[in-house]
Amino acid sequence: MLFSKIAGVGHYVPERVVTNHELEQYMNTTDAWIRERTGIRERRFFNPDTDTVANMGSRAARVALERAGLHPPDVDFIVFATITPDYYFPGCGVLVQRELEIPTIGALDIRNQCSGFIYALSVADQFIKSGMYKTILVIGSEIQSSLLNLSDEGRSMAVIFGDGAGAVVLQATEDPAHRILSTHLHADGRYAEELMVKDPGSSRPGRWITREMVEAGGTDPYMNGQAVFKQAVVRFPEVIREALEKNGCAASDIDLLVPHQANLRITNHVQETMGLPAEKVVSNIQRYGNTTAASIPIALSEAWEAARVQPGNLLCLAAFGSGFTWASALIRW
Repeated sequence: MLFSKIAGVGHYVPERVVTNHELEQYMNTTDAWIRERTGIRERRFFNPDTDTVANMGSRAARVALERAGLHPPDVDFIVFATITPDYYFPGCGVLVQRELEIPTIGALDIRNQCSGFIYALSVADQFIKSGMYKTILVIGSEIQSSLLNLSDEGRSMAVIFGDGAGAVVLQATEDPAHRILSTHLHADGRYAEELMVKDPGSSRPGRWITREMVEAGGTDPYMNGQAVFKQAVVRFPEVIREALEKNGCAASDIDLLVPHQANLRITNHVQETMGLPAEKVVSNIQRYGNTTAASIPIALSEAWEAARVQPGNLLCLAAFGSGFTWASALIRW
């Protein structure tokens, strides 16, 4: 039987560090207020002269490939997760293909917001298990700072999000002891409008984006924070337990939980609910904010760099976000 394993991890974050104190210059907020509600101290904002969603993803991918002992021509397929593509179309997958100079291989774009990376990982896992591809790049990359309304009006969203990219190299293996054990994907569209960017959209009369849409705030991110928190603290533990039960494991078997970095309060609640000690949970939202589809691969890459990921470890990835969507993956490293 064919399985898939993570052979390499990598990440890239822009150089510009934006602290909570800097945000105080743009809106009525304080470092203490932001830390209390989100746990965030700083985040990264992209450089318009050097950073794009695609090339940040490519940089992360090159690191992952190097750590896997591979080169771009070894890649058979690309799965790219983002909600902030460089173009309305085409997607960023083909732009990464161009950046890495690996023409003609397939490239698939995934739009599942904060759950995007696990959705992308699951899709890649199925391709490998089917025998269709042997080496797949799975990338999550976001530039969100350009979407944020850095004013009192947009404060509730503007303090949360940041920019960055992460990637993994997924490879075929016949070793059942070191592989992705299972992935689990869920969604509930009844809550679609609780966390969204309404405009632009194709289902409007006239042009797909107008000045009126912008002036009305339709292009600004909107979040019903209470609804998100209420669902997240239920769905996170639920989908983690689903993965554990599928594989005959208990929470105590987890060596490292790598959750989507949505909010430190959510992460802490999940940690307590699952009965995990702090050293078994990765948390870097304090330095990067919420980087949506990039948050899990960035956190995984940093954990690997810090030697928190060792062969034989049981890792659980979990995410919750807009849609609402939620997902998990259980991995024997």
